[in-house]
Amino acid sequence: MSDHAVLHVKGRVLVGPEDVRDELWVVDGRVSYDRPAEARDVRTVEGWALPGLVDAHCHVGLDRHGAVPQDVAEKQALTDRDAGTLLIRDAGSPSDTRWVDDREDLPKIIRAGRHIARTRRYIRNYAWEIEPEDLVAYVAQEARRGDGWVKLVGDWIDRDLGDLSACWPRGAVEAAIAEAHRLGARVTAHCFAEDSLRDLVEAGIDCIEHATGLTEDLVPLFAERGVAIVPTLVNIATFPRLADGGESRFPRWSAHMRRLHERRYDTVRGAYDAGIPVFVGTDAGGGLAHGLAAAEVAELVTAGIPPVEALAAGTWRARTWLGRPGLDEGAPADLVVYDEDPRADVRVLAAPRRVVLNGRVVG
Repeated sequence: MSDHAVLHVKGRVLVGPEDVRDELWVVDGRVSYDRPAEARDVRTVEGWALPGLVDAHCHVGLDRHGAVPQDVAEKQALTDRDAGTLLIRDAGSPSDTRWVDDREDLPKIIRAGRHIARTRRYIRNYAWEIEPEDLVAYVAQEARRGDGWVKLVGDWIDRDLGDLSACWPRGAVEAAIAEAHRLGARVTAHCFAEDSLRDLVEAGIDCIEHATGLTEDLVPLFAERGVAIVPTLVNIATFPRLADGGESRFPRWSAHMRRLHERRYDTVRGAYDAGIPVFVGTDAGGGLAHGLAAAEVAELVTAGIPPVEALAAGTWRARTWLGRPGLDEGAPADLVVYDEDPRADVRVLAAPRRVVLNGRVVG
């Protein structure tokens, strides 16, 4: 498309789960519901249009060993884009990916800075590894570096204990979360197990990643405080393999990981039923491939979340939660077009017909 071309999207435009329109126009890269007065160079795309998918837990610029070169990060971002993911919350990375912001052909990224972990209590080369007395200072640093989010590592294996345990004392997380909020940033935390959750939620945390340790007694607290979860079920599927690999050295941890995996769908459905906000995230970029947002939506449906609600968790509702527009009048035209109605069958998301980013057809 030329700089003056107009894109006409017609068929069924899913502005919201119930707000369905017959067409939209893309003029100067932005959404319009009014036919332009002079539209000479028009390209038409037909199908079922959605706002670009959201992956609310993704790591561009990271692999299992740490930060990756820019060309590898670019391939990761392109893989997500071609799968229809056009908005990413990067939930912790040692890479500086600000260069992505200058690329109109790459997904938009909301960064959480670099992970903040306890010394020797996380994956090597990923996080700032510190002790509790330094937590407030590092949270302030990452709040200033990020895009409105900070990422803590709330629990990890304690090698002396041989199992998962909380990383931070209550007073440290209370002070750190208060400082992040003072600086205008929300806080999320990696949490697999049970015992870190109450302290984090009562300290005012905004979101929990994975949340496999969410138990019935904690569900009302999450719901009352409005703490969101991003279950990353496509990543939790790897727990049995991880447990097998660590069984000989850490049998207690291995058994724990298997229990968390076995109850994963019940955990997510229980959270949803209680009114806890649930959002789509894949945890791509560590040991997991990019481009899996559609698979995560399908996993939420398998867990028992109604298809339209699972779809909203990776589109309309996710964009509102992250403070980014959908297919609103005047918004950047970031959308994906499908052959069939994804509300009827979310598996449609795995096969986009067209991907439009900043008003240009890129896939």
